[in-house]
Amino acid sequence: MPRCHANGIEIEYDTFGSPADPAMLLVMGLGMQMTGWEPGLCTQLAAQGFHVIRFDNRDIGLSTHFDSAPLPDPFAVLAGDAGNVPYLLADMADDAAGLLSALGIERAHVVGVSMGGMIVQELLLRHPERLLTACSVMSTTGARNVGQPTPAAATVLVSPPAQNRQQAIDRGVEIWQVLQSPAYAQPESVLREQEAAFYDRSYHPAGSVRQLAAIIASPDRTPGLREVTVPTLVIHGEADPLIEISGGRATAAAIPDSVLRTYPGMGHDLPPELWDSFVDEIVANTKRAA
Repeated sequence: MPRCHANGIEIEYDTFGSPADPAMLLVMGLGMQMTGWEPGLCTQLAAQGFHVIRFDNRDIGLSTHFDSAPLPDPFAVLAGDAGNVPYLLADMADDAAGLLSALGIERAHVVGVSMGGMIVQELLLRHPERLLTACSVMSTTGARNVGQPTPAAATVLVSPPAQNRQQAIDRGVEIWQVLQSPAYAQPESVLREQEAAFYDRSYHPAGSVRQLAAIIASPDRTPGLREVTVPTLVIHGEADPLIEISGGRATAAAIPDSVLRTYPGMGHDLPPELWDSFVDEIVANTKRAA
């Protein structure tokens, strides 16, 4: 896969479709590598006439790791001590904008899931001129009174790191069995294969901790989102245990003229059974671009 230098770091990325088509940048969530955007979904989007770009966020996958930085305590950050947080979501949004610049792309449609949706929101605030349209999927505004996890989801989110490959695969399966869509649950064999591929490509739990700290330490985006003029789509699962649906509703309520699409039985994942609908909704939103 190709790599480029942007915003002072190295970013691993790959693409689908023709560079002659309008760009669509896909931003992944907490602790997830770009391969969390499954090739089948990327190919479907590219088939609609887009140059689809997925990439590893900083501190995960094959992009630059920040292992020289302190390892924050998420509970301390939650209590207000952000002294050891090495970067914020704003810095990750600058990474995404820098990647576009490095690839010679002036403006793009941008889609982000979970933490990736938060990064998309930061792009709307910091780099609105770079976005043709935006889509925030199963995400939230940063306000503490919305989008909170269930106790079960909160527990798996802060589970200790695995010590070996088998333990990492087992733990990953346990996490997804809590987070995945109850109406579209994937077989354990599929989850196990997915987690093995993630581990073999790159296993970097410290990066996930620093990303979580960045989420917690970043300010509420609600006031800024009220000024957004970029056409925005908000997608959320009605059974999401990690970012409760109030987070998606708050996002849509904050952004003027945004479109909210919710899915019964959808949790905190992108089930293949819903890809056709996701693609239809995203493409419809791109047609709202000036």
